[in-house]
Amino acid sequence: MATGRLGVQDLAAAAYTALYTVPADTFSVVTVNMVNRGTSAVSVRIAVTTQTPPSSPLNSEFVEYDLSISGNGVLERTGIVMDAGKIISVYSDGTGVSAMCYGIETGTA
Repeated sequence: MATGRLGVQDLAAAAYTALYTVPADTFSVVTVNMVNRGTSAVSVRIAVTTQTPPSSPLNSEFVEYDLSISGNGVLERTGIVMDAGKIISVYSDGTGVSAMCYGIETGTA
């Protein structure tokens, strides 16, 4: 079982990206961190989904939706509990956004 950094991405503009997928027979408790490296504000989204990008998550799966991160700002969402097969999907309407997922995986068997 992995612990620590579970996934990282430099996000493309206006595209959903899979940041982390929980392995089979596992559940995870994670934190998602998104950093705007630019000087202009961006809108970001985070979803816990079963939809594989580039498919859009279902409306009921969003944890954050079009939240504005100011230039050089950060968003951190903690304590996200996920079961096997779930995907953290992230999105930004602009470039220059780094996304990181870190946490712990625990076996269910």
